[in-house]
Amino acid sequence: MVLEVGSIAPSFSTIDDEGNQVSLSDFKGKLVVLYFYPKDDTPGCTKQAQSFRDSYEEYQGKEMVVLGVSMDDQASHQKFKEKYGLPFQLLVDSDGTITKAYDVDGGGYAKRVTYIIDGEGKIVRVDDKVNTASHAKDILSQMS
Repeated sequence: MVLEVGSIAPSFSTIDDEGNQVSLSDFKGKLVVLYFYPKDDTPGCTKQAQSFRDSYEEYQGKEMVVLGVSMDDQASHQKFKEKYGLPFQLLVDSDGTITKAYDVDGGGYAKRVTYIIDGEGKIVRVDDKVNTASHAKDILSQMS
């Protein structure tokens, strides 16, 4: 059962694909698109990441932060990001702490769920029926 709209997003602190410390609180005041996906460099996850890459300028223009989360390690995230030219941070959740906190644990992988979190840390939208090819555009149209 995913977290509900209106609830406070669980805080987290982890590293990204480049080894930088990242916490949800770093993005206070901004709209955060926190998207969970099962595995780096698999067909559906690649389509989804490319959809965010291809719409990234629009997200920046709307002051929206895109963060991808899977249970892959930093090295895997680096390869995935470089291979597809992804301009956004991929967060490391190797132990599943963030995945569990957001209730998207699929048993060793993150289920494909996206949370939109407002600048105060409240969940304003949950998308658990993701079309990987159009996901980024779908969110932009929902948030307009």
